[in-house]
Amino acid sequence: MPDSTPRRFWLLAMLSAAAAAVVSACKTAPGIAPGETPAAPAVTGPVAPPQGPAKSSSATTARAYRADGAAHIYGLNADRIYKGKMPPLLYAVGVLNVEIDRTGRVIRLDWMRAPRHAPEVMAEIERTVQQASPFPAPVRLGKVVYTDTWLWHQSGKFQLDTLTEGQN
Repeated sequence: MPDSTPRRFWLLAMLSAAAAAVVSACKTAPGIAPGETPAAPAVTGPVAPPQGPAKSSSATTARAYRADGAAHIYGLNADRIYKGKMPPLLYAVGVLNVEIDRTGRVIRLDWMRAPRHAPEVMAEIERTVQQASPFPAPVRLGKVVYTDTWLWHQSGKFQLDTLTEGQN
């Protein structure tokens, strides 16, 4: 079996570059003409989250969609991702099937390998996936069931096998 470490490295590098581009674009403030005063923000209360998926996936297989799903979860949980190679002994490892409808909504979770010794991890993984909904809409698949392996460190940080940096 070929080593997929270089491919994962480049995928992570491209995702990081894309995230950096988005962040830098968000920091650029529009110019204000001389003599103008900045307008007060029109909204002062909570803002409803956007409806529907942030983007769509052009994946043609569940395996290809898995990378889009993992990148989506990483993007929403950047502070919870374990940086670097995982240690040889992990607190928990779980394999979860996630069923996504045509709009990107999570409609079912099914454990293939549940870390039953750590029910708090199972609950946290399920909560993380549900809160990440909507996922990128699988426009070419209609709906999709994809599988990913959650690698859970005792600190509460995690990596997904799809985007893992490996293990010592």
